[in-house]
Amino acid sequence: MSLHYEVVFACHLRDDTPDAVLNALRWHLGLIPERPAGLDGEEHTYPLLSPDPDSRLPGGDFASLRRQPWGFTASGERHVWGLFSRNLWLDDMMGDLVPILDLLAPHVEEPGYGGHFREEFDAETTVFTFHAGTYGPLKL
Repeated sequence: MSLHYEVVFACHLRDDTPDAVLNALRWHLGLIPERPAGLDGEEHTYPLLSPDPDSRLPGGDFASLRRQPWGFTASGERHVWGLFSRNLWLDDMMGDLVPILDLLAPHVEEPGYGGHFREEFDAETTVFTFHAGTYGPLKL
């Protein structure tokens, strides 16, 4: 019998995040139908963050990527890309966290919390953080 995990990504990406990365995320989130050219099909085999309408998570799965205001600078309003997704994954999908984390880490706006995962009936989560273009701690 397989275990199920709630997987949450919650972070801000820099406004200058390359279009290739944003399109890869849009595909993973189910916002565009075709895998973007240049995205490795062996590493990114299917959309991982696309909401399942039949998810058994309380409130269901959720996915969002949007450009949003993030304060002001001397030259005007500053923006970031806000990413939030919450999905139910089977235990054999958990290795697919790494390609998503690798995609996000170099573009995260500020170090700190990036999301978490937990076995669906556990109260404790395993948090992952972003810092200096990479991520950690992550225990699989």
